Amino acid sequence: QRRSLAPSQLAKRKAGDEEEEEEEEDRHPTMTRKRQKPVSEMESGECYRSPFRKPLAQLTNRPHCLDSSQHEAFIRSILSKPFKVPIPNYKGPLGLRALGIKRAGLRSSLHDPFEEGALVLYEPPLLSAHDQLKIDKEKAPVHVVVDPVLSHVLRPHQREGVKFLWDCVTGRRIPGSHGCIMADEMGLGKTLQCITLMWTLLRQSPDCKPEIEKAMVVSPSSLVRNWYNEVEKWLGGRIQPLAIDGGSKEEIDRKLVGFMNQRGLRVPSPILIISYETFRLHAEALQKGSVGLVICDEGHRLKNSENQTYQALNSLNTPRRVLISGTPIQNDLLEYFSLVHFVNSGILGTAQEFKRHFEIPILKGRDADASEAERHKGEERLKELISIVNRCLIRRTSDILSKYLPVKIEQVVCCRLTPLQAELYKNFLKQAKPVEELKEGKINVSSLSSITSLKKLCNHPALIHDKCVEEEEGFMGALDLFPAGYSTKSVEPQLSGKMLVLDYILAVTKSTSNDKVVLVSNYTQTLDLFEKLCRNRRYLYVRLDGTMSIKKRAKIVERFNSPSSPEFIFMLSSKAGGCGLNLIGANRLVMFDPDWNPANDEQAMARVWRDGQKKTCYIYRLLSTGTIEEKIFQRQTHKKALSSCVVDEEQDVERHFSLGELKELFTLNETTTSDTHDKIKCRRCVNGHQVRPPPEGSDCTSDLSQWNHCADKRGLQDSVLKAAWDAAVTFTFHHHSHEQRGIP
Repeated sequence: QRRSLAPSQLAKRKAGDEEEEEEEEDRHPTMTRKRQKPVSEMESGECYRSPFRKPLAQLTNRPHCLDSSQHEAFIRSILSKPFKVPIPNYKGPLGLRALGIKRAGLRSSLHDPFEEGALVLYEPPLLSAHDQLKIDKEKAPVHVVVDPVLSHVLRPHQREGVKFLWDCVTGRRIPGSHGCIMADEMGLGKTLQCITLMWTLLRQSPDCKPEIEKAMVVSPSSLVRNWYNEVEKWLGGRIQPLAIDGGSKEEIDRKLVGFMNQRGLRVPSPILIISYETFRLHAEALQKGSVGLVICDEGHRLKNSENQTYQALNSLNTPRRVLISGTPIQNDLLEYFSLVHFVNSGILGTAQEFKRHFEIPILKGRDADASEAERHKGEERLKELISIVNRCLIRRTSDILSKYLPVKIEQVVCCRLTPLQAELYKNFLKQAKPVEELKEGKINVSSLSSITSLKKLCNHPALIHDKCVEEEEGFMGALDLFPAGYSTKSVEPQLSGKMLVLDYILAVTKSTSNDKVVLVSNYTQTLDLFEKLCRNRRYLYVRLDGTMSIKKRAKIVERFNSPSSPEFIFMLSSKAGGCGLNLIGANRLVMFDPDWNPANDEQAMARVWRDGQKKTCYIYRLLSTGTIEEKIFQRQTHKKALSSCVVDEEQDVERHFSLGELKELFTLNETTTSDTHDKIKCRRCVNGHQVRPPPEGSDCTSDLSQWNHCADKRGLQDSVLKAAWDAAVTFTFHHHSHEQRGIP
């Protein structure tokens, strides 16, 4: 029988054997003595100890004392031992990748460059068979291929844009420069192109490692949440961006410091999305580290190199800079210089060199009194400037969208003043005498105030009622012109031509369709009137202006765009939210008043005609006939040039107006159906009715070349405007987005 050799069993058997021996000794004392020798052998031998068990060492409670130098040396010896992969006979090098056996052969790209539809941003140079034998396999460049998740949704112009951006920020387009300006018009998918660029740089490069560790997006506050949603939409859960859209100063600083301290190949939150205002206030925390890429959305904010935001961003430690603007500045050469200098410092020299080499010759060449030699030199310098800038600027127009989006019909609607508005207008011009205030073509504070008063009067007499009560200059005795018992607590649409037309547009749209409407104005006072009108008519609405918090803006935009939302109207302040918002839940937009800067109007009007829109879009631009609003519109419709189009700074208006033009601002033409149509001397029309299309290649209608039709009521096709015509409409220009391509 096999017996256990376990120590416990041996001990039990030993104790039992000793008892048996004692009993045996009592019975047979002589025999016990004979067996003394084997017993002593068992006690002294090792037959009771397992051959696999070593004797235990006696433990003591006394620690082995070492001095500090011995202890430090002991710890260093432990830490200095290299880690060994726990795989027998593993001979591969230890890299930064996960543990495991490394794949044999050449390095390969992250995605298959030969897959159908693959967007290849970089292709390694072809090598001969001999060169392939000599090349170091660990240093061979690989293809850079856009993630198929993104490349499959990119349109042709977007694929071209991503390639351009990647070439610029990696220094392949302009050696030594790593910036560019993405100047596509609104709605062409600039956000998606930049997300594709960021994702590619964060994951791959020709060196088979990420090009950058972190990226930063700086945008207007109303677009922070929109950027976050777009990253989530296109990349899903592949990345976790950090969006800062509120919180205490300490909390924001803590988040920013945490972001800047991230290191390594797998950064938890590699994309920071922050507003311009928050960046400026917390710039110190962001300037302590480096960022691989910074993207500035609505980058025309950086047109002035003297402001704090520009200087804070310019001091950021980042070599790669992308500036996004659907409306790049084209009217001021120094603004152009500021934008280009921000993305590619030094490409145009210093500000003084730029002024001497480009600005002065170009402006002299465009002067009406310039000599032939000055004109020739100006044209040469302008061509040189454009050739340099175009190396780092890409711009495509919204004509591309005609292939993908529904029809857009843009209409300029001239609305006659009501009798009250006309009397107040004429009374103001007689009393304030703004023309007499003009001296040598200069605009003073009084003239600027007169312009604002006239623009508000064109919107609604209620906006200047307070001035009439206080009998300010130009409004003395004007209170007597208002109807008896008039109160500003309620809105009276019949007192304003534009408000009357708007009331008709909203009523007909609400009763005949399920369309939603966006109302845009430059004045919050006008938005207040819209609110009163909506409450009177019981229209559900939402309002976005400068007083709304960033978080709330994103929520109301998302809610309004939902097909199930009951809101009929979205009121928008063009100053607060005219840039970048996506309002595809609506397909009708009313621009209630024009802005001096055509870029502001273009930005606001592009809110509804963008990716995701399914319905025909109608844009209504309301102008008061024969007033200062038509003069503003005429400035917008002139061919834009670097030194002739209107800029948005009021103090710069005087640079682009002659004394005669300034005086003309303060006139009222009551006999015309459209002062603009009279000025251009349109050859398409006979007695105000369009009888034929403009001649091909003709310059006779150059100022209105974008408008396909001029129309009175008989030529109007929009049923909504037809209903409003008899109320106050006098004339329209309208542009059909697809007619130039032959699409019905």
